[in-house]
Amino acid sequence: MTEEFKNDPSQSNPPAEQSAEQSGQQPASTAPPAGTAVNAELSLQATNVPIRILVAALSDIGCVRTNNEDFLGFDESLGIFVVCDGMGGMASGEVASSRAVAAILDSFASSAASGLPVSTRLLYSINMANSDVWENGQIPEHRGMGTTVVAAALDANKLIIGNVGDSRAYLIKDGQATQLTVDHSYVNELIRNGTLTIENAHSADLRGMESIITRAVGVSAEVQPDFFSVDLTPGTGILLATDGLTRYVHQDEISAILSASSFENACASLIQVAKDRGGLDNVTCILLLVLPA
Repeated sequence: MTEEFKNDPSQSNPPAEQSAEQSGQQPASTAPPAGTAVNAELSLQATNVPIRILVAALSDIGCVRTNNEDFLGFDESLGIFVVCDGMGGMASGEVASSRAVAAILDSFASSAASGLPVSTRLLYSINMANSDVWENGQIPEHRGMGTTVVAAALDANKLIIGNVGDSRAYLIKDGQATQLTVDHSYVNELIRNGTLTIENAHSADLRGMESIITRAVGVSAEVQPDFFSVDLTPGTGILLATDGLTRYVHQDEISAILSASSFENACASLIQVAKDRGGLDNVTCILLLVLPA
């Protein structure tokens, strides 16, 4: 499928349907190989206004790392989308992020018939991911592992977003990108207490402190996610991304980069900018675009 990423609600003709094999779609609990894009399409009815959601996802190892500790997954039939950035020695970061994604998708699916609000199901799913990573982190070779989480779940005409750590969600609307989530990070604590400003945070010499997070999934028996809600209307875009992207691509650049790209190539375009500017970390994003049905 080819869609330009532009906030244009007048685009009402859906692209030709593709099978999972044709579109390159991976199983819901499996992240795509580095350098492989994933595209999918979801139709739903939101408060009697028919809309459809385009989904694109991509994960890249970056320019320096030898392994990819990021992991993504989504289940378009359930309307759940997850990005994680793992941490830990050896391969533990990969274990943490992949287990967290799988636990969130599985738990969200298992609660589908519960009748519980989507926000409650998302909280339950993140808590289950925390328990899974925490318990597996007691194994000596994985001790100390953890992961960030940013997860988004569809709730009729709204999107419920939960986050732990510094992986972010952005709203893209009317030519502007706005950060929805609040980073649980050392840098953000400096901004909160006035030591840094948002404007000078990117240029400050933090001597490696920019990657320190103050909350993570799996580092303790309990976790405290934050939650946010955003209305979905035709033309709305949502970007979920790890800090391997947001460290290099500033908020005021995101919309312009996306607008210059087709939807199919939008994630690749963002990731390429991050790699061109250093790409010291793994880079992962999921992009959602709301269109009229």
